Amino acid sequence: MESLLRKIKECKICEEHIVPNPVVSANKKSKIIIVGQAPGTKVHQSGIPWDDASGKQLRKWLNVTDEEFYNTNNFGIIPMGFCYPGKGKTGDLPPRKECAPQWHQPLLEEISEVKLIILIGMYAQNYYLKEKAKRTLTETVNTFEEYLPNYFVLPHPSPRNRFWLAKNPWFEKDVLPVLKRTVGKLL
Repeated sequence: MESLLRKIKECKICEEHIVPNPVVSANKKSKIIIVGQAPGTKVHQSGIPWDDASGKQLRKWLNVTDEEFYNTNNFGIIPMGFCYPGKGKTGDLPPRKECAPQWHQPLLEEISEVKLIILIGMYAQNYYLKEKAKRTLTETVNTFEEYLPNYFVLPHPSPRNRFWLAKNPWFEKDVLPVLKRTVGKLL
């Protein structure tokens, strides 16, 4: 596992497109895998996954402390794109497409204790759920129970998603309590 993580940290598969600085965190005993999009600028700089406002919100949703979250026996963090993809017109660009096919399967084969994979956002949901993903993220998250016990689907916890959260109050009322209970039982 250490050798694989080292290879990922040294990866330069997309260096002709972006400045590589792969961010990943896991070990053989990680119980819960978090598959998000890609690091933002702050995480790209620090190298610490979810070390930003989105990460604070995610930890609230999961009902875990920073110590619990960054304990790799609890959580493995494997984004769809391991490096910051760059800035687009309305936010960050989508995750680079090279990372997940190159690294996800080898990582998941090394992690023997996985009890749950949390899929954050459409990129992760479409990649893992394939044809089982619904037409929209909202539909997929609204039917989250269909994917349990293997997957838990979430919107991105970015502060930019406050409008989505306001339009979909059922998420906080119906989904988050189940997420907190599920994570609490596994930890």
